[in-house]
Amino acid sequence: MSEKAEWAKEVAVVIGSGSIGLAIARRIGAGRKVLLADHRDEAATAAADRLRGEGHDVVTRVTDVSDHGAVEALAEAAAVLGPVAQVVHTAGVSPTQAPVERILHVDLVGTAMVLDAFARVVAPGGAGLVIASMAGHRESHWAPEIEHALATAETAELLALPFLQPGRIGSTVHAYALSKRANSLRVQTAAAAWGKRGARLNAVSPGVIITPLAQDELSGPRREWFDHVREVSAAGRFGTPDEVAEAAAFLLGRQAGFITGADLLMDGGVTSALRTGELTTP
Repeated sequence: MSEKAEWAKEVAVVIGSGSIGLAIARRIGAGRKVLLADHRDEAATAAADRLRGEGHDVVTRVTDVSDHGAVEALAEAAAVLGPVAQVVHTAGVSPTQAPVERILHVDLVGTAMVLDAFARVVAPGGAGLVIASMAGHRESHWAPEIEHALATAETAELLALPFLQPGRIGSTVHAYALSKRANSLRVQTAAAAWGKRGARLNAVSPGVIITPLAQDELSGPRREWFDHVREVSAAGRFGTPDEVAEAAAFLLGRQAGFITGADLLMDGGVTSALRTGELTTP
């Protein structure tokens, strides 16, 4: 091992510089070099400036997770910085923000490409985390052959799957739910490849967390449904980025050393309300 590698700081990669990504970066970044990636340079720069002002060591990189070359380059850049100890993927688009095709490219395929790329560079003892969504738990599980394909199809072949053709998916809400279900399934299967590196991989599926992305949804055409969600959920409120960061820190940390391939649902009881019939899907 070279002298540089031996003494290099551990690297924490955070993909997505929104509210959840920023909260997690604060929670895991102390003493590490944080590589903060976003598809918008101005967003990454602003978030990095905030973190640096709080004492963190941060570098940024513009990355579109729907671009295979960009994702591979991000993983290579992370490995050059030092041992890649933690990888957090928070980037995504919501049903109100993008059409079906874009949701599939970013939320589904983009996540799969991140898992593939970082499985090759994550350091022994490292850990990864994908921010999925309660939407992946909201709709009934699909037929076994569909779930098997979502979990195991080669990343480059995902968008060729017959049931992922835009004409068969229908709404952006369904595309989002299908993509997030795929995130959970692919974390399960990709955990095997990460395990061969001596690393772990898990997911968190948040419910409604108050972020700018969520505000777009809360003020959109499903506003009344979200109001009802808050009323009938066990928690009686929506969540915060800091709460997601606490869950993320646990799953990334040593206390969760026997947990890999898991998906933690943290939705304040929304899925429970769906199961009991107190809430119906929009």
